[in-house]
Amino acid sequence: MPTPLISVVDDDASVRAATDNLLKSRGYIAQIFASAEELLRSPQLDETSCVITDVQMSAMSGLELLAEMRTRGYDAPFIFITAFPDDRVRASALRAGAIGFLAKPFAGQALIECLDTALNAYDGRGGI
Repeated sequence: MPTPLISVVDDDASVRAATDNLLKSRGYIAQIFASAEELLRSPQLDETSCVITDVQMSAMSGLELLAEMRTRGYDAPFIFITAFPDDRVRASALRAGAIGFLAKPFAGQALIECLDTALNAYDGRGGI
């Protein structure tokens, strides 16, 4: 099975860098984006095996990104991360199909456990 491609979307550069480092230290291939729109324009969008995204971003939120990807036919699992966790947003994310919902700052092991669950559920597939 090829190494899964993980797409990380966060408008906070320090979170992007830390998540990228964590994923690479665990042997994953990651592509990093500062916005949902950047991911949607990526030529590797159809190779994404999992999306890790911030909930609140300036133009398009993580929940809006999930909805847009589902509309386009992409079924990659989503893990949401947020500095502003609340029960309503968590419930919305999980109802929309999120595999995980983590409050920032989160332990690296917690993200890896969510990622493993997501990839097992997705079976490492990429694409639509």
